[in-house]
Order: sequence, then C-alpha cells, then structure tokens
Amino acid sequence: MTAYDVIVIGGGPGGYVAAIRCAQLGLKTACVEGRDALGGTCLNVGCIPSKALLHASHMLHEAEHNFTKMGLMGKSPSVDWKQMQAYKADTIDGNTKGIEFLFKKNKIDWIKGWGSIPAAGQVKVGETVYDTKNIIIASGSVPSSLPGIEIDEEVVVTSTGALSLTKIPKKLAVIGAGVIGLELGSVYARLGSDVTVIEFLDKITPGMDAEVQKTFQRILAKQGIKFVMGAAVQSVDAKKTKATVNYKLRKDESDHKMEADVVLVATGRKPFTDGLGLEALGVEMTPRGQIQTNAHWQTNVAGIYAIGDAIQGPMLAHKAEDEGMAAAEVIAGKHGHVNYDVIPGVIYTNPEVGSVGLTEEALKEQGRAYKVGKFSFMGNGRAKANFAADGFVKILADKDTDRILGAHIIGPAAGDLIHEICVAMEFGASAQDIALTCHAHPTYSEAVREAALACGDGAIHA
Repeated sequence: MTAYDVIVIGGGPGGYVAAIRCAQLGLKTACVEGRDALGGTCLNVGCIPSKALLHASHMLHEAEHNFTKMGLMGKSPSVDWKQMQAYKADTIDGNTKGIEFLFKKNKIDWIKGWGSIPAAGQVKVGETVYDTKNIIIASGSVPSSLPGIEIDEEVVVTSTGALSLTKIPKKLAVIGAGVIGLELGSVYARLGSDVTVIEFLDKITPGMDAEVQKTFQRILAKQGIKFVMGAAVQSVDAKKTKATVNYKLRKDESDHKMEADVVLVATGRKPFTDGLGLEALGVEMTPRGQIQTNAHWQTNVAGIYAIGDAIQGPMLAHKAEDEGMAAAEVIAGKHGHVNYDVIPGVIYTNPEVGSVGLTEEALKEQGRAYKVGKFSFMGNGRAKANFAADGFVKILADKDTDRILGAHIIGPAAGDLIHEICVAMEFGASAQDIALTCHAHPTYSEAVREAALACGDGAIHA
C-alpha cells in the first residue's frame, strides 16, 4: 500500500486547494471525497450554482425593467426553467471537471468514498486503510435547521433543494435573512415568486454594518421582497404541495401563520464531522461542534490538521482556501499565513454587498477614535449610465493615523471593488493612499477613491 505524505479529507474549496498546494510543495498527496464530483458544497450545491441562477435571473430583470430605457425594444424573454437548470448544471460541470484536471496535472490521487480516521497516521475509505504522515480535515459544513422543522428538500428545503426545485414556486417563504436566504430569495423574486423573508432578529444580515443593513433591506423591499422581522418560527407543517409556517412575533408574543408553496430554511450552517471518528481519537472540539485548532491549524492530535468550515471562523470558501494553502505550507516546513482581519464578505444580490474589516458598531464598542468617508453611487457617472446608482462606499479609518480599519460597499460590482480595500489593508495603507491613487474614468472604482477622499478634505463629486 502506498504511503502518503498528506491525505486531505474533503474535496471542497479548502480541501482541493490544500491538496494542490501540498503537491506543489513536493508532498505525495491524496484527497478523499465521497461525492461523484470534486468541489464540495461550494461548486456542487452552493456558491457556483447559486451564482449561475443569480446571473440568469438578473439578466431577466434587466430585460424586463431596463432594456426599453436603452432603446432595446421587443417582447421580454419568457423563462424556460428546465433550460435555466441545464445552464446551471453545465456551469457546475465545467468547474468540477476543471478540478479533476488540476488533480491529474499535480499527480494527486482522488480516493473516492467517505473517509474516517481509525488512528493518527491512518485514513480508512471503505475497507481500505491508507497510511499517511499527515491528515488535513476539510470536511466542510451542512445546513442547520430549527426544532419543529423537518426538511424534505421538496416542499421544505435547504439551499440544496432550493437550487433544484422542479418548478418556480408562486409563493416562497424564506426563514432567515442571512446571505443564503437573501441570495436565493432574490433569484425567485426576479423569476416571479412572491417572496417573504421571516427573520428572528430586527435587522437583516446579522453582524453587518448597520447603515448597509438598513439600505440593503430598503432596496430589497423595493424589489418586491417582503420582510417579517422579529419573528420566532415555531414549526412548519408540510403537506404534499404546500406548507404552513407558524411563527410568533417577539414584540407581543402573538401567533401567526404563513402559507407557501416552498419554504426555504436558511438558518445557517454547522460543521460536518460525522463519521470521522474524532471522539474516539480524542480530538478536541469547541462547544459549537467545531474542531479545535491552534495558530498553525493543528489539532491536539499530532499529525492531524483541520481547516475551513469544520473549524472556527466565518464559513466562507475563500477563508477555507487560505487555510488550505497555509496548512500545506506548515506541513512542508514553511510558514503558513492567514490574515483573519482581512477576509472579505460578499452578498451576490443586485446590488452586491461587499465588506471587510471592522464595522462602525465594532469600533464604537472598542472605544476607538475613527473617521468615516462615504460616497454615494448617485455621484458616479458609470453607475448612473448603467441604472446601478443605488448604494454607497463607506471607508472607516483611524482618526489619528488614517490607517484603513474597514470598508462596506453596497452597489454595483461591490464584490470586486472590496478587494482594492483588502489589498490596501494588507499593506497597512491609509485612506489617503487610495485617495492619491489615480483611478480610471468612468469606472465604478472611482466611488472607492471618492470615499477615501471623503476621509480627508472631501469627495470631489459629492
């Protein structure tokens, strides 16, 4: 039996990236994955398919609402749901096949099946036990639900089922106003569904900048998405083609019901470590069911590392990728690095939302002196020309040093624009550094420069 330097358990963004980096560093590497395709949740039933549907439904929205304004006349397109699903499947296939090619190119063995760890230095898949010097657990996460809700992935669905519904629902209830609920709610609202989001808290997108939260909810409501805030869901009664959501309003404890064709449960995700045998190995876990690791992504058991959604921190594909590369570097005797203060978050609705670093609320809590530079996309020529002038760029900088502490963008291409700030923060830049950098005109990115100027003497176009 071949002995490996590293076996990675899980072929998602964290796992496959870790495997590739290990191989690049000269380590004999295998990756264990039980799905029929590599890429994990993200590529198969998460990030990639949802972005395909967001893109397709946004094109429909443009055709219905903006084409005639630009002189593009004619009948609006009709939706062929079967073809849209085929487009989504092609998108998934192209990406997962790409990872297979990268595995072959880097001479990584894909061990097909579900892995467990009978002992340190061993990984069991089926009846076969493989020897390895190091193990990286990249087993990802699964959707979490609420008590009183039974998921059938047909009428009561998680994000997995919501991506593959047999038809577009007339009425969709979304439980949870986080990233997943709002992205998929946006897809179906554009496709004609009557969408209502039920959220336990009084604000959407928990943990986000309060000003962005307020603006974001207002824009989504304008797009037709309804919100029931401060509502505690008690149960969901599902029949063959309908469901009833039973919830209680927290402000007065009153009981309410809502009927829907489909109920999307988007109440977050939890680490997936079932079947790995971690308890028997004595691997330390956090109270929230995550694998406990040190600053080098090592568990308390020698030779076993863990990354991504299975450990602490934001459940983001790019965070898992960074950790995968860093853990590989550590195993190879190098220095792995992840700057947890500069991990962007993006919501791919329209407009997009991008954020990095600290919020105003966090800075106030810390008692830190800061200044705010803000610029509306209404003052951006490119955004106005493209009917994309909703939203703003907001940069937070240290009051004395001008060092950038965080940024929050809601508007066109926010998910791309935020990375200018990420690079600046990685280099310890000041707001003035961005303000003094020439930005091409006309571009959306000029709004970032204007917000940086607003941290100083003032924006030009405000």
